[in-house]
Amino acid sequence: MSKITTVLFDFDGTIMDTNSLIINSWQYTFRTIEGKERPEADIIATLGEPLALSMKNLLPKVPVGQAIEIYRKYQYGNFSEEISIFPGMLELIKKLKREGYKMGIVTSRMTGTTIQGLEKYGIKDCFEAVVTCDHTDKHKPDPDPVNIALKILGSKPEESIMIGDSKFDILCAKNAGVKSVLVGWAIALSGEDREGEGAPEYIIEKAEDLFELI
Repeated sequence: MSKITTVLFDFDGTIMDTNSLIINSWQYTFRTIEGKERPEADIIATLGEPLALSMKNLLPKVPVGQAIEIYRKYQYGNFSEEISIFPGMLELIKKLKREGYKMGIVTSRMTGTTIQGLEKYGIKDCFEAVVTCDHTDKHKPDPDPVNIALKILGSKPEESIMIGDSKFDILCAKNAGVKSVLVGWAIALSGEDREGEGAPEYIIEKAEDLFELI
């Protein structure tokens, strides 16, 4: 493997445990629109997708903007209280920064709440690039979000690694020529996904395991 100089992170489900927040936001949306909740499996299958696409697929009879407004009403009111950083991730990010790695966020989340989450744990300044759904019309698994981050950082794909929790992250990395790492705490990938076309090159069970790869 070429020497790794750059580490890219997904946000939701990778750095930050937003799983409960996302599920609760969807269930609030379903209760508001349909009067009842849906199976959590329906929601988990969308993790990593741009929200607008998921809304179009799960609520095809409802205007996307209307559904997103309901969803975000819950998120904005509960974001800080319902998110937490995954074990070891804070220490990993700070150590990578101290050791001189270039770091970026590549997420399908909006910029505002992404920055809010990073600021909550004092790690915003660790990232020289924060690429969100606001920065491109092409989303994971398209390579464009990773390519934007690499351009900002001045990094080459072969010297970069991407850590994520969904098939969209893994395929985005592969499509950009970046090495892919799946976090072992991912809830969005079935066994079939882990072994199929979207299989990651590496899996880490603990945040600190990343140092064995770089």
